[in-house]
Amino acid sequence: MKSMTGYGRAEYKENQIEISVEIRSVNNRNLDLNAKLPRALFAYEDVIRKCVQEKLRRGRVDVFVSFKDGREKAAALGVNFALAENYVSAAKALSERFGLENDYTVSALMRAQGVVEDEEDLPEESELAAAVRETAEKAVAALDEMRAAEGEKLVQDMKARMETVRSIVEKIAERAPLVKEDYAKKLKERIKEALGDVAVDETRLLNEVAFFADKSNIDEEITRLFSHIAQFGRLLQKEGSGKQIDFLIQEFNREANTICSKANDLAITDSGLLLKGEIEKIREQVQNLE
Repeated sequence: MKSMTGYGRAEYKENQIEISVEIRSVNNRNLDLNAKLPRALFAYEDVIRKCVQEKLRRGRVDVFVSFKDGREKAAALGVNFALAENYVSAAKALSERFGLENDYTVSALMRAQGVVEDEEDLPEESELAAAVRETAEKAVAALDEMRAAEGEKLVQDMKARMETVRSIVEKIAERAPLVKEDYAKKLKERIKEALGDVAVDETRLLNEVAFFADKSNIDEEITRLFSHIAQFGRLLQKEGSGKQIDFLIQEFNREANTICSKANDLAITDSGLLLKGEIEKIREQVQNLE
């Protein structure tokens, strides 16, 4: 099992080309990937996305990429002639409309935004793509290693808490058969206090106790809880089962709520509340599992 929280970083430095990739991830219901790349590497965003998707199933993932080209190269300037023509036409139109001298010069035209721009001399596309992929894969591997380590800690904590859950359920299971007997005893005592020496109708008393026992019976809930505990252990051995465990914990909580509402016994209710508290702590941990 892996946590959805982690961090990974990798660098590439060859032939005066420097690339760094940083990846951070936190918990999320699905895989939500956001990548921030410099303009020179926009074409390789899909390369990075595929590297992440090969390793991660869930989580909000933020990728930050930096790029530096330290090679000596002649400055290359490109001219946007279509845009330049628009500037010249605009200057001419203004001169004619307002009767002003057209003093628009080449120097002014070159300073106009977008007319003259640097043309980047990038490495060969195949070389750059391979460098981006290699760096991204290393960063994802570092992230995945951290997520695995964090996931192991979560699993150990949840196992310990599930043992607490088991002990609480066992305590409830021991108490449950005694609830009927205690109710019958207390009911008989109350009737005697109310009626004095008048004989108690044993048949009606037994019917009342049977009705109470049926209404407050929690055998099914206890059985399902023990089944859920066993299933929880199996799912912890299964990679990428965070969503399934999350659903299972909801079933735990449903059974605990039913026990608290049906038991009609203070001891069981107290244990049920403790049970709900442990289940909630496990649920919080499960939210971070992939």
